[in-house]
Amino acid sequence: MNYIATIGVFDGVHKGHQFLINTLCHEAERCGLQPAVIVIEKPSCQRLTTRDEQAALLEQFTSQIIYYSFRDIQHLTAREFMTLLHDKHNVSALMMGYDHRFGSDLLNYEQLKSQITNSQLQIIPCPQGQNISSSKIRNALLAGDIETANNMLGYNYTLSGTVVHGNGIGRTIGFPTANVQVEPCKLIPKPGVYAASNALVNIGTNPTIGNDHLTIEAYLPNYHGSDFYGQQLQLPLTRRLRDEQHFSSLDALKAQIQQDIKGAAF
Repeated sequence: MNYIATIGVFDGVHKGHQFLINTLCHEAERCGLQPAVIVIEKPSCQRLTTRDEQAALLEQFTSQIIYYSFRDIQHLTAREFMTLLHDKHNVSALMMGYDHRFGSDLLNYEQLKSQITNSQLQIIPCPQGQNISSSKIRNALLAGDIETANNMLGYNYTLSGTVVHGNGIGRTIGFPTANVQVEPCKLIPKPGVYAASNALVNIGTNPTIGNDHLTIEAYLPNYHGSDFYGQQLQLPLTRRLRDEQHFSSLDALKAQIQQDIKGAAF
């Protein structure tokens, strides 16, 4: 089976990535090839998607996802990497943007196309998509602009992780919360109180209580089951309600949470 592939980091699998992969799939159908996505993994401490989240998004478009660590291939020239893709993965066509640079020699589309006239791997240009980048989305999230980030992503930015034990204060004031521990690589938006599609989420140190570290706490108003420590919870953020703030008492905090729930409009 032969493939037409595109290559990139694909952090977030945002609208720009989606445009590229959709174009790839249409071209694959036209050429009688199967679409493949080649993901270059680079170390990062502020990823929009964990590897599992990224894979789930990419699998909506194609089941053929090829992962390469940047460290393992950074020494390869464009021609050497293309030979690897052809010989090992049966890639017979590569779709790339005009501004994309490829290989340790950083060849652009025109340079690469001129060098492979006798190659078995064809280079196909991708038309210009939307002016969206993972960096712009990161900046929006760090500024707390969740609506802009979601618009560029094409879906709600989601914090997902394992439910762990917290300090139990929420339960004492009638709002038991789930403390979610996300992977260390995941970008955490600007601290504050957020509405999620299924929860009210507080990101921060909870100054009224005085935590010494950042936590992600979720109050799920429609959940009435037992504790679910150790289970996975997804929090698709929809909008930011307010900054985190210090309250003079737990009663004042409770009153504000009640207002936040009304503002979240569950």
